[in-house]
Amino acid sequence: MEWEASLIEWMQAHIGNLGGCVELLAFIGAEAGLLLVILGVMFCWKKEAGQKLALIVVTVNMWLPMIKSIVLRPRPYMGYPDRIKPLVLDDKAPATDVAAHGYSFPSMHSASIPALYFTLAMEVKKKWIWILASVLTVLVGVSRAVAGMHYPTDILAGWILGFASIGVFTLLDRYIQKEWLFHAVLFATAIPGFFYVRTNDFYTALGCLIGGVAAYYFERKYVNYQDTRRIPAMILRMIGALLIYVVVNTLLKLPFDKDFLAGASLGALMIRMARYAIIMFLITGVYPSAFPWFERVGNKSGR
Repeated sequence: MEWEASLIEWMQAHIGNLGGCVELLAFIGAEAGLLLVILGVMFCWKKEAGQKLALIVVTVNMWLPMIKSIVLRPRPYMGYPDRIKPLVLDDKAPATDVAAHGYSFPSMHSASIPALYFTLAMEVKKKWIWILASVLTVLVGVSRAVAGMHYPTDILAGWILGFASIGVFTLLDRYIQKEWLFHAVLFATAIPGFFYVRTNDFYTALGCLIGGVAAYYFERKYVNYQDTRRIPAMILRMIGALLIYVVVNTLLKLPFDKDFLAGASLGALMIRMARYAIIMFLITGVYPSAFPWFERVGNKSGR
């Protein structure tokens, strides 16, 4: 719609990237920013809360690409290349690469932030978390328009779907008592996507869901790590997780041609899904077995 393009054009002319704030807000709502918060909660505060956050965020990021690939709305900078600039790109791929950058409607950043932070606020039950969730939801959403990545209606739809996802999860949690059935329902909702979605975001999220669910059962049976309140242990847990993410992600790409991985073929997308499934399984399932060693750091008693 013309008014949306005109509004984005005005915002870019009068707001710009605010000294890097647009890039920062894009990071907060992207894969790395979401992962940092989820792992921080899971490893440094409460395991069960972190697992809950991971499940809802991954599922939201799986559902929205399915909607995007039905609507097929190009991003603003694609539809109006002479008027709107892409101030923030989520990948090193060319700006016109739809497989890498996805479609515009609805905004995944705008859905992921409320899904993550309002769910966290319900767990923490502190006023400042509710305020933070509200502020970040608005700022990240608006920043996506300023960046030329989404139309205002994309952002509004993202907000609605983010809150709707919280409601769906609440209902599922209330009426499905068996964990395996709960997880099976989530996987079932992804099945239609295999037939028509050919963008990275869907297969990234599905891989994380597969690896995360497998890690949940593995960790509970074979690891069963405990929450910690010791700062050195928290720091080591986070550093180790980030190292695994970077190193394993790099190693799993080595056997394949870069152009192949950057493509939108089903084979490349399936490899992407498998890569993220392995990464998520290792970080949240296997890696926590090292946590008892971290507890000894700075502990004079050695216990």
